[in-house]
Amino acid sequence: MAGFLLAWQLLGVSGLFKWLPPAGDTLSRTVALAVDPVFLENLQGTLTACAIGLPLAVLVGVPIGVLLGTVPAVEEMTRVFVEFLRPIPSVALIPLALFFFTPEINAKVALIVFASAWPILINTLYGVRDVDPLAKETMRAFGFGPAAVIWRVSLPSAAPFIATGVRLAASITLILAISVEYIVGGASGIGSFLIQASTGIGADAMIDVIAALLWAGTIGLVVNIVLVRAERRLFRWRTP
Repeated sequence: MAGFLLAWQLLGVSGLFKWLPPAGDTLSRTVALAVDPVFLENLQGTLTACAIGLPLAVLVGVPIGVLLGTVPAVEEMTRVFVEFLRPIPSVALIPLALFFFTPEINAKVALIVFASAWPILINTLYGVRDVDPLAKETMRAFGFGPAAVIWRVSLPSAAPFIATGVRLAASITLILAISVEYIVGGASGIGSFLIQASTGIGADAMIDVIAALLWAGTIGLVVNIVLVRAERRLFRWRTP
């Protein structure tokens, strides 16, 4: 890391790349954004959409994944539909979301739910399928119904897979939120801040752009670290 920052500083000072500001100036601006009210307002807009969209994606992805994983007939009937929807780029759905959902925050949350639900759904499906059949048969032998088997055996066994899906979805959530803000140019959000910064003139504009991107990357890194540690703590039995 130190070598990378040194090389960045030298390239910025040398003027070899006129668009690249020195690392010192950029990092200084990155720290200053932590108390910048304009940036904090935009940061709040992005995090609010993520905080709403990710839990909703879990509420959508987990039940559908459990259903598809436990009822093969339903999975077979919906396979074409799922495989048709899953590859559609969420960014391409922005005009459709803006048409059906207003205000902008609702459209942003709807797209976040659509994109983030897929890794949760797929991981839940494979997690439920990976459950030991003997454990389920034992529960049934003791008189437990399908709902009890799912609640007491399938979901606990699939929980590590679901946690992995949530961790993947968290990254998608942040990426999509900023992408929607940048394309739509809404009232608030890191994407909106990037638009405003990129329309500036001179080195200060590029410094603001890179500083905002560093904040976005830092937030994504912190969220991933927190989720990985929580996953290891909750599922120690699964960690090799």
